[in-house]
Amino acid sequence: MTKFSDLNLNPKVLQAVVDAGYETPTPIQAGAIPHALQGRDVLGIAQTGTGKTASFTLPMISLLANGRARARMPRSLVLCPTRELAAQVAENFDTYTKHLKLTKALLIGGVSFKEQEQLIDRGVDVLIATPGRLLDHFERGKLLLTGVQIMVVDEADRMLDMGFIPDIERIFSLTPFTRQTLFFSATMAPEIERITNTFLSSPERIEVARQATASETIEQGVVMFKASRKDREGSEKRSVLRALIDAEGDRCTNAIIFCNRKTDVDIVAKSLKKYGYDAAPIHGDLDQSQRTRTLDGFREGTLRFLVASDVAARGLDVPAVSHVFNFDVPSHAEDYVHRIGRTGRAGRDGRAIMICTPRDEKNFDAVERLMQREIPRLENPLKPASAPAPEAAPTDTVEEAPRKRSRRRSPAKTEEATTTPPVTTEAAPAPKAPAPKAEAAPKEARSNRGGSRRSDDNRVVGMGDHLPSFIALSFDERRAS
Repeated sequence: MTKFSDLNLNPKVLQAVVDAGYETPTPIQAGAIPHALQGRDVLGIAQTGTGKTASFTLPMISLLANGRARARMPRSLVLCPTRELAAQVAENFDTYTKHLKLTKALLIGGVSFKEQEQLIDRGVDVLIATPGRLLDHFERGKLLLTGVQIMVVDEADRMLDMGFIPDIERIFSLTPFTRQTLFFSATMAPEIERITNTFLSSPERIEVARQATASETIEQGVVMFKASRKDREGSEKRSVLRALIDAEGDRCTNAIIFCNRKTDVDIVAKSLKKYGYDAAPIHGDLDQSQRTRTLDGFREGTLRFLVASDVAARGLDVPAVSHVFNFDVPSHAEDYVHRIGRTGRAGRDGRAIMICTPRDEKNFDAVERLMQREIPRLENPLKPASAPAPEAAPTDTVEEAPRKRSRRRSPAKTEEATTTPPVTTEAAPAPKAPAPKAEAAPKEARSNRGGSRRSDDNRVVGMGDHLPSFIALSFDERRAS
């Protein structure tokens, strides 16, 4: 079996690894480190939670052990999609450079520009940054990337997503063509891989597991949930989440609860706190200091439930997460792999439970196709408790039914009564021979309708058959004159 001592790492780096308690590298580390030490480009694909961060930090530190940084010209660059992942990579460098005098700077949003500029002005060996903040420093004239020898793109598939491509292309254009480039990710779609071919030169592909697979130590399940009414879906879904947490009992020591939208993150966290659960939200709209405090509390065990958006799905390393709850089915199937990869890390057992509503079924089918397996269905824990509800609904319907039928019956009777006389008339039609008399009768009725007050000869044209006699007097006077 391969050990870290067999990978030709710098002795001081190897000592730091031993001090951290590691002896045997993971498959991705054993495959990527030797090629990276040789200066080759590497495309690393492995399940999340298998130690990809150390796969590039260890060889990078070994290669940078000899040399000196110049002001505003970092010797290496690590790009990360989120602030939390960038901070985590920085912690790894602190762990493995304890016996070396290498400097680093962390460029992320939510932190003062001035403090970051002071670090860059002194010169850093390792620059860890998110793309937006890195370009901000460059545009201010505070940073030069012409001295970059090694460039790493962590979580490459997310970094190369459509929204990041322009920034990534610009950053690559600012670095030397002779740089060494390392790409690492848990998933690598074919179209994304074609883009990486633009940035990598004859890369060594290290793929230690089938793409888009989860660790075998993670037990997965899904609850197919349908709300009683559309306007109650949110509250009933949160009730199901609480019931699932309670059903896990003592096995659920801590958990990350993922939501698709930032607003739902806040709502779910507030709801859990209302019902006595120790929970806090974390998403991109929160202040960086608050995000850091929340994440530190979760890592230290003072916070039990972390309600998060996908900002916490990529690369976040909290070793002892017992459960992951997907409150929403992720919009992108690849995100499911990253989400559930927050549990079952480093060989530990984990459990991942998802809630799927009817409108999420399309995304859920995409997840199962990506995983190439059927996710086991779980019983809704609230179903036995809500069993009496369906019985009450039919009772109300039965009580209302007679009233509805009575209302429908009365118009029917009226209509039937209305239609009866014509039927009788048609059944016994009057003789048609004396047709002229039949026409004369209505005419005579019309002439008599005005009473004996006036005759047919005195009718006023245009005033109708119902003209009263006192009004006709004025017309009679005119005729007389």
